[in-house]
Amino acid sequence: MLKKILYTLWLVAFAICVITCIKSTNIRNFLSMMENRTFDVRQSIMAQYSAKHVNNNIVIVAIDDASYEYVLDKYGEWPLPRDIYVKIADYIESFQPKSIAFDLMFVKSIKSSKAADDALADLFKQYDNIFAAMNLDNQDDDLRRPPELPDSISVKVTNNSPTVDLNANSYVNCRKIIDGILNNTKNIGMTNVVRSDDGVLRKMPVFLTYNGKQYPQLGFAVGMHYLKSKGLSDTEYIINPQSKLVINDKRKIALDNSGNVILNWYGTNGSYEYIPMYKLIQSIENNDISKYDFKDKIVYVGTTASSLFDIKTVPVSKNYPGVEVQATYVNNMIDNNFIRHLDRSVTVEISILLALITILIVLSETSAIMGAFASISVYIGYLFLTYIVMRFFNIWLDVVYPLLASTMTLITAYMIKYFIKSRDFDKQYMLATTDGLTELYNHRYFKEQMRQMIDSSTRYGTQFSLIILDIDFFKKFNDTFGHQAGDAVLRQVAQTLKRNVRASDIVCRYGGEEMSIILANTNYDIALSTAQKICKRVSTRNFKLPHGKETTVTISLGVSTFPQDGISVDEIIEAADKRLYHAKSTGRNKVGD
Repeated sequence: MLKKILYTLWLVAFAICVITCIKSTNIRNFLSMMENRTFDVRQSIMAQYSAKHVNNNIVIVAIDDASYEYVLDKYGEWPLPRDIYVKIADYIESFQPKSIAFDLMFVKSIKSSKAADDALADLFKQYDNIFAAMNLDNQDDDLRRPPELPDSISVKVTNNSPTVDLNANSYVNCRKIIDGILNNTKNIGMTNVVRSDDGVLRKMPVFLTYNGKQYPQLGFAVGMHYLKSKGLSDTEYIINPQSKLVINDKRKIALDNSGNVILNWYGTNGSYEYIPMYKLIQSIENNDISKYDFKDKIVYVGTTASSLFDIKTVPVSKNYPGVEVQATYVNNMIDNNFIRHLDRSVTVEISILLALITILIVLSETSAIMGAFASISVYIGYLFLTYIVMRFFNIWLDVVYPLLASTMTLITAYMIKYFIKSRDFDKQYMLATTDGLTELYNHRYFKEQMRQMIDSSTRYGTQFSLIILDIDFFKKFNDTFGHQAGDAVLRQVAQTLKRNVRASDIVCRYGGEEMSIILANTNYDIALSTAQKICKRVSTRNFKLPHGKETTVTISLGVSTFPQDGISVDEIIEAADKRLYHAKSTGRNKVGD
């Protein structure tokens, strides 16, 4: 009984823990963070084999540590005079590139260099394949009044998805770049990023909302420019009911509920071709056009120097330049290689499936070790599957929730199985040691307990006593009232015995109408007193018979005690038997002496 209570309490506690985990925001956030880490592990492993996905037509002109030092030595200041960017762009344009994207913030005019700013603005008017970056934020309007942005740089998005919320990437202010650029081109992209709670950048927005209008992310804008050159139009953006961005009915991009894409990473930083900007400046100054070839290239200009603070933490690297994040975004756009995270319903279905497989293993495997090994093998197989589908199909299958559910199922299943097995064992043991009619212990159990009692009493120098009793004239009773009545009396006598002894005393059916009681740590006098009490209780009780009849019976009893009456099982039984026989031969309904 105690074991059943303990098992029940454990299962209740287990269920409470599960419910608590489901309802606790902190635990859910922790599990989500762990799931993100499994994504990072898979991406890091994939990165070893993803070099072939790096688009060789994407080039980064890097303002690295050496270039930063070169600029300070040559020009004596940072930021670089903006007419230098004009020279860099003109030089690259001479090779006829696909596009040039400045991942730099040209905010506020520099009063001492207005001519340089005007030259930069004219550059964007001259070329329709050059892109500028801008950043939205949530600064208070007492610091900066939210500026109006030209309608030309916004895009129209029709959202037909019930789950995608474009306002999740909504901002109330922005760092406006110089008006000359804003008025001369529509090629403006936002550089805002999305970080998870652990600070890792795994996703990027497609559109950002400002003043009720949508503005494209820089990487998306550059990628669309490339795709337009391949015949894809960007006249209309539609998010369909399946949460996919449909571009001109030809390309579909999976979005999460906040309208973000999940980037597929191709390696650690340095995966793309880097050209230090100082070397490019030297080539321009030397009028050297033989060193580089930018034809049909997508050229990003951005900072990689750690001192310029545009460094991100991404799944494949703790120090990843923001400009290379942009390059990865464009690479994903060109290949339509974004990761699609399957929704929670699929995770639930997988969790249920793995739990069912676990239950089948537990039920079919008799060995707990082999069952656990088989279940773990299934889980490892699932982990491998999640890697395969991400690597070859760009699908993110959740790991943490399915494996957590499966592990909890495994533990619970074995606890229940052990509980059932223990209960079955207890039942079988009871059947093997209990008399079916009286529900007293049987003769075999009596002998086992007698041997154990002798061993224990011998070891600790204690006494125990034995009472053997017999229902008087029971054969005659059966002949008179029938065996059904005899069985009823046997059961009721057994109940009387159990009610009139201690819980530690062992009441057995010795055989036929004979019964016995083993009294632990009991001397002869106490055993004799107990026997006399039982004799009186039986003789004064009315025993119910079938068909509403009642009768009375008496018993005769014999008592013996270890060690004075013997030191073996047979000797103790024989001594009690002799006194029982003496009681029967001298009138019955008493305890023999």
